[in-house]
Amino acid sequence: MEYYEIIVDGHLDPRRADWFAGLEITQLSGGKSRLAGEVADQAALHGILNRVRDMGLQLLAVKRQD
Repeated sequence: MEYYEIIVDGHLDPRRADWFAGLEITQLSGGKSRLAGEVADQAALHGILNRVRDMGLQLLAVKRQD
């Protein structure tokens, strides 16, 4: 498993973590949200990114943490 941090434009409700494979959702200043946590594999990461796209959210950053 790899730990990822995904930043999107717009505030997401933290109760929607199940929509994003259980990633922790944190609302940031400036109307942004951070999704962070362990992702099982590349297929799971693409599923999360597809959800971001399907919701019409602007993807600002994707970072894999060591």
